[in-house]
Amino acid sequence: MVADAPSNVVLSVSRPEWHSPAEAVRHIVTGRTLRPAGPVALVVGTLLSAVNEGSVIINGEVSGTTIIRIIVNFTVPFLVASLGFLLACRTPPSAP
Repeated sequence: MVADAPSNVVLSVSRPEWHSPAEAVRHIVTGRTLRPAGPVALVVGTLLSAVNEGSVIINGEVSGTTIIRIIVNFTVPFLVASLGFLLACRTPPSAP
């Protein structure tokens, strides 16, 4: 009988291989970087939104511009974390 893994064991994320910027973009668009970059974007985006838009949200003065700013507050950290993850996984092109 096989025992279940303990709850404190961190499961590894598969490393996507890529050689060109187009392949890196494909990994981001298809959600391949969501697992490693998602939590970072959630924490950093929440903090940025609280600091930058908190008073507007608390006062109930949320506008379309505020919503766009909040979206950017989550998108930028997601893209930066995705890029960092992908750069660590990059496979150098083979020499001719």
